[in-house]
Amino acid sequence: MIGRIVTISHSVLLAEGRRRRLIAVAAGAVGALALAPLGLLPALWLSLPVAVWLIDGVVAAPTRFSPAPLLSAAKDGWWFGFGYFLAGFWWIGAAFLVETDEFAWAMPLGVLGLPAGLAFFFALAFAIARLLWSPGVWRIFALAAGFGLAELLRHVAFTGFPWNAYGQALGAWLVFAQAASAIGAEGLTLLAVLIFAAPATLVDGAARPLRPALVGLAALVALGGYGLARLELAGGVRAAAGAADVVPGVRLRLVQPNMSQRDKINETDGLAVLNRLFALSDRAAGPQATGMTDATHVIWPESPFPFVLAREPRAMAEIARALPPKTVLLTGAVRVEDVPRAERRYYNTIHAFGGPGGALVTSYDKVHLVPFGEYLPFEKLLGAIGLRRFVHAPGSFTPGSARRLMDVPGLPPVLPLICYEAIFPFEIDGKGPRPGLILNVTNDAWFGETTGPHQHFAQARLRAVEFGLPVVRVANTGVSGMIDAHGRVSGVMGLGTEGVSDVALPKALPRTLFAAYGLEIILSLLAAVLGLAVLAPWAAAFRNRRRAFPR
Repeated sequence: MIGRIVTISHSVLLAEGRRRRLIAVAAGAVGALALAPLGLLPALWLSLPVAVWLIDGVVAAPTRFSPAPLLSAAKDGWWFGFGYFLAGFWWIGAAFLVETDEFAWAMPLGVLGLPAGLAFFFALAFAIARLLWSPGVWRIFALAAGFGLAELLRHVAFTGFPWNAYGQALGAWLVFAQAASAIGAEGLTLLAVLIFAAPATLVDGAARPLRPALVGLAALVALGGYGLARLELAGGVRAAAGAADVVPGVRLRLVQPNMSQRDKINETDGLAVLNRLFALSDRAAGPQATGMTDATHVIWPESPFPFVLAREPRAMAEIARALPPKTVLLTGAVRVEDVPRAERRYYNTIHAFGGPGGALVTSYDKVHLVPFGEYLPFEKLLGAIGLRRFVHAPGSFTPGSARRLMDVPGLPPVLPLICYEAIFPFEIDGKGPRPGLILNVTNDAWFGETTGPHQHFAQARLRAVEFGLPVVRVANTGVSGMIDAHGRVSGVMGLGTEGVSDVALPKALPRTLFAAYGLEIILSLLAAVLGLAVLAPWAAAFRNRRRAFPR
């Protein structure tokens, strides 16, 4: 078996030109199979060792800092990353087919351009790893350090896009995700690289060749054991929330209308959309049900209306008429400031309506907007050549001034996250006033029945575990449901389905270690991995010299 692995490693080490690029692309693409919804973790055992052997095969240089090997490693990393992100983000192309006449021509730019751009982060990871490279097991720590630094940069560079990091492959499994309560998704990324790249050392010819791979396997088992123990203490993997585990007096109705994005854009009768949402919300959930009066809170997805809700008197009158007096409606909507047209700003918003006459109670404006989706970067320049954002609105959206909690009647403090705001854990203030839940409304209809909405839901689940907070997730279509503070899911409405789901609200856990010290923990782990990559080989070499030349 080891002999076969040695043969494969040599073919990677010695590959050149086009063959080397194809190996890198294929190995990266195989790694993407570990992501949601497939979650094939063994794919990383096939992928990450190839990353090690590619860096092993970079031509040696007189000094560690010679530019030639760093550039060669970066090139290999770029091709590896291109394969990984192409296989992980092919679903982006679906958004370009919503309005085929306007955007189909740009589909190659999205499907190939986004992976090509993100691949530069893997190029950086490989270059950093090559800079720290040492023989033996310590080069696995160098690779983990490279990915750790590159992924932190991916959180902030060009407004940030930390989607599909290796830690999310571990996080797709509930038992492994439990460690995120302490070390977060980025801590899981470091562990994933260390665990799944370890078999690369089987070819080193060491006295005990199996040791690193077995240690990696033992770490994975320990990670799973910790997760199982944590879940068992909370009632088990599939535990249903009992009366003592839920917020009393709260019954949420989640509404997934399943409107295709094309139909939503072409819809001209806004009141018909509103009435459809109310009819869906009023569905009886049992023989004794009495419609919306059963629910304390009805939740609709992100911006379901083809109009600015608060500026449509008939729509506001319909909300006042149809909403039961003791029920609160939470819905996404477009909001516009009531100022002269030339000064107007548009916001992607969550509104809460309730009380007598269905009055507007509170609102939240989305802070982290999607470039090219909700606004066009360098708008004057790119607009001049015919580009425009995907989302239809009279103008580009403006980001909200600050992320804040919503004070919604009948609920504990609500942390609102609109759409892909849920993928940025370091933008959530875990040290401030403690919310009782995260509300994530979204519209994944842009991406049809692809893997993208599943990946989005998996990341929302990681936020629940990281912060010890239940996540209420409602999509126009995608995956809607209740995620408790351990990441267990109930009331799920799957991709491409229309429906309602009545759920209780699980209680939040005490503040998790990650919520209290998230960034500090990641930086400490990264410093430890960097230290092992740099100092351990030096210490080993010093010991060997002492043995060879004793006093």
